Amino acid sequence: MKKILIAGGGYAGLYAARGLERTLRSSEAQVTLVDPLPYMAYLPFLPEVAAGSIEPRHAVVSQRRHLKTTEVITAKITSIDHANRVATITAESGDSWQHEYDELIFTAGSVTRTFPIPGVADTAIGMKTIEEAVQVRDRLITNFARAASMPAGPARDRLLTVTVVGGGFAGIETFAELRSLASSLLPLYPQLTIADTHFHLIEAMGRIMPEVSLKTSEWVIKSLDEREAKVHLDTQLKSAVGGVIELSTGETFESDLIVWTAGVMAHPVAKTTDLPLDERGRVTALPTLQVARDGVILEGAWTAGDVSAVPDISKTPGPGGFCVPNAQHAVRQGRLLAKNVAAVVRGEAPREYNHSNMGAVAGLGVGNGVFQSGKMAIKGPLAWMAHRGYHGLAIPMWERKLRVFGGWWNNFWLGRDDVALPALTAPRAAFEAYASRPKPPVDEAPAVPAAPAVEAPAAPAAEVSPKLPAADAEPATEAAEPKAKKGPAKKPAAKKAPAKKADNAAIPAPEVTESNEATSSDKADAKA
Repeated sequence: MKKILIAGGGYAGLYAARGLERTLRSSEAQVTLVDPLPYMAYLPFLPEVAAGSIEPRHAVVSQRRHLKTTEVITAKITSIDHANRVATITAESGDSWQHEYDELIFTAGSVTRTFPIPGVADTAIGMKTIEEAVQVRDRLITNFARAASMPAGPARDRLLTVTVVGGGFAGIETFAELRSLASSLLPLYPQLTIADTHFHLIEAMGRIMPEVSLKTSEWVIKSLDEREAKVHLDTQLKSAVGGVIELSTGETFESDLIVWTAGVMAHPVAKTTDLPLDERGRVTALPTLQVARDGVILEGAWTAGDVSAVPDISKTPGPGGFCVPNAQHAVRQGRLLAKNVAAVVRGEAPREYNHSNMGAVAGLGVGNGVFQSGKMAIKGPLAWMAHRGYHGLAIPMWERKLRVFGGWWNNFWLGRDDVALPALTAPRAAFEAYASRPKPPVDEAPAVPAAPAVEAPAAPAAEVSPKLPAADAEPATEAAEPKAKKGPAKKPAAKKAPAKKADNAAIPAPEVTESNEATSSDKADAKA
């Protein structure tokens, strides 16, 4: 029985695991999928999650729920020694162990690619994970609430200024969806107008969305401009230190929300393996999705998705002759990957990955979109419906599709949800603020000025003097009353009653201390 290890549970990894479950019998192979996240995120939905049009949990697919026979391990693969067919797996707790395998499917995906621009790493946020999309949405809504209670000025302008870097599909869709969300919020804040909001998209190239025609991309820019969203072409971001945006054109403004969408790169975990990589850190492969070094197949190793450099043998190849890193390729490659691995396990030949371009479709906010296939271009509401129809059906699993379509249906009648949950970043803050804590022990309580009262002079001597011999009491009494010896034994005590009363008045200091301790506790409770 073959041991198959899938490194990465994104599009390609999840589809490969699903395909292997359907194709191979349990006696033929044991499949293990390792990923640090317990779900696959459908990335084309991130802009709509950021705009509040899709519930975040509906844009992710549970691995354990939909993989019935695959062993799912929620952990990281920290290194792979394919020469010995061993992978090192590290759990969140830090524990590591070795995992042996016969066939490796490397589908680690990609991460956000940034450049060393001052301030970007400290102030910007990506649009590559579901958590980032939720944070962007909450930030924008929270900023509107804060700005509505402020007078007009630079501080309010900063809160209402959104900057998106990158004019590809991800950047344009994010930019347009956030503009749509902001427009929908304005009726809720009569203190603000659309003129108070400022949206900037920065693109270093001379055009946006290279997947569509130049004419279509120009229409998109015009549509955004009509909605008070400005696109800066042939412009580079020079600095974002402290939220102060400096452009290569010399323009400067402040922005509280900076979203980075300027590209992705292969997951760095590929560099911890002995698999062959190209100059961009991608695993080199053949059209059959088999890992290859200089065209020579590396037995037992497969790859697909964003982390791979798969030759594009279609009629319209991507840049450099390789498949571009997008969901459309990852899903298709994942399906073929399962068939090819199963074929090799059974001694059959694998097939090459060859695809036909289905066109490009993008959502530009509620009711607006663009679709292009060849020379045919559709714009506006019809393209928006095509966008939702395609991606609503493309997300894996029918239960996810129904949740997404159900959410859109509810929004059609009820409107999008405009409630932000900014406290999710620190969910225990409210509990800690009002939680009751144990009072400190008495011996550790703050010192109370009772010591002088306890050390009152002559108090003990006055109490015991009647029981002591007269000689012992003489030094203490002769100066005050020389004839005290001739009187009855009780008379000195009677004459000293005032002194004893004074002493007793000083002794109740412990009671004062207890009262002070109670007061300190009360104050501590009040502070808590």
